[in-house]
Amino acid sequence: MNFKEYIEKNGSLTYTNVGVSMMPLLRQGKDMFIVSKRNGQRCNVGDVVLYRRPPDKYVLHRVIEVRENDYVILGDNCVKKEYGIKDEDIIAVMTGYVRNGREHNVLEKGYRLYSFLWLHTIPFRTGMKKISLKLKRMVKKLSKR
Repeated sequence: MNFKEYIEKNGSLTYTNVGVSMMPLLRQGKDMFIVSKRNGQRCNVGDVVLYRRPPDKYVLHRVIEVRENDYVILGDNCVKKEYGIKDEDIIAVMTGYVRNGREHNVLEKGYRLYSFLWLHTIPFRTGMKKISLKLKRMVKKLSKR
């Protein structure tokens, strides 16, 4: 049974985070996320969504722009935006997460503040991350000489 079938049957899914694309919110192998079946409405800016990237890869990233026919999505720890994610690609919306054994809801003030700050610092954060990645590549290249 895949994620979509499981969520259709059970209404929600709690799953261990894999990967670093949603750091610092979700730490790989330590935190879990809780996603729930979509209610048929369009997603909003700031929603963290589970979507399917063909052929069968599931991704959990944040909506950063809602367009007429699709969404622009970005992982909290990523620099490359994903365009063209459609409503039919989105399986579920994150409703909470588990950190250090404690369940948190996306309606909590702390999470809402984190989400607001994260969304409003995207240009700065992605710019700094790109610079950092270029510097690391330069150092690596120089150290090989």
